[in-house]
Amino acid sequence: MKTPSMITAAGHLPEWVIWQRRPFPDTNLLLLTGRRPALVDSGFVGHAQQTAVWVRSHTDRLAVVVNTHWHSDHVGGNTLLQAAGARIAASALDAAALADQDPGCCQAEYLDQPVPQYTVGEPLTDGQALLMGDAEWQVIGTPGHTRGHLSFWQPDRGLLIVGDALSDCDVGWVNIAIDGLDTAATALASLHRLSDLHPRVILPAHGPIPTDPATAFITGLRRARRLVDDPAGAIGYGARRILAFALIIRAGIPTSDINPYIRTRPWAIDAARILGIKVDEFAADLIDSMLRSGAITMRDNRFHATADHSPVVAESLGMPFPPTGRISALAPIPFT
Repeated sequence: MKTPSMITAAGHLPEWVIWQRRPFPDTNLLLLTGRRPALVDSGFVGHAQQTAVWVRSHTDRLAVVVNTHWHSDHVGGNTLLQAAGARIAASALDAAALADQDPGCCQAEYLDQPVPQYTVGEPLTDGQALLMGDAEWQVIGTPGHTRGHLSFWQPDRGLLIVGDALSDCDVGWVNIAIDGLDTAATALASLHRLSDLHPRVILPAHGPIPTDPATAFITGLRRARRLVDDPAGAIGYGARRILAFALIIRAGIPTSDINPYIRTRPWAIDAARILGIKVDEFAADLIDSMLRSGAITMRDNRFHATADHSPVVAESLGMPFPPTGRISALAPIPFT
């Protein structure tokens, strides 16, 4: 039986493409059925069981989970689905880091987001063909949001899976502290590469399927250009997204704890250093800007994110991966 979200997308998609929109902290559900049933991204670990139940309602032989990138809202169901027999496919860059137990894996500790341990059995590289469902897809390296970010192109049907490179009205944040000042330009170049494909349907990881792909790209390219032209703004944009996610998965943070929480987070420490301000000042400015914009609110002596989201049980937050270590920029990145 098709849910209302699936019915909305059905007019655009072949029968073997099953799509359902989900709110944060999860990615949308995208299942490609047929010769090689594939799930693209697996959502947040707190909802892994729901993801698995949904998959089983559509296929009893999931062959592979294909990750666009390794952030917690995209790989949280990997472990459960892998244990049930699915292979995990992801960028060769991510696969190598996971195999080496690199302390920066999934940016789990850096972002303070839980990711259960999993392994990649199918490393993917730019330009290779990948069978998902009943079609061959082209793997497209689209670094920016993360170094190993991938998109997937099905030229016969004009279908483009974009992960966090683009949504209906936004683009993914970029991590200047870890990936360098030019990472915003890298994300912009990746978006231009996708735009040049002129897809008929864009399948984003978050938000609705854009009704007008050309307009979605125009909007996305404009926003990505702003990240290039305003590095300080790009840092603030990323910080707002990270803090909102922290509030979502924790059902808010007490008002008395919010400043200490931000001040001790590696992403905030790095952001303050690059901006040349004290982390206390950065924390205060971040909270104030999010309150003024309406991105967060105070209720019951807690700060809460206002974005639509699904609740998360607290027990799912106790499984960070990798267990120790972090990656951060070792020297200030100057604005030029």
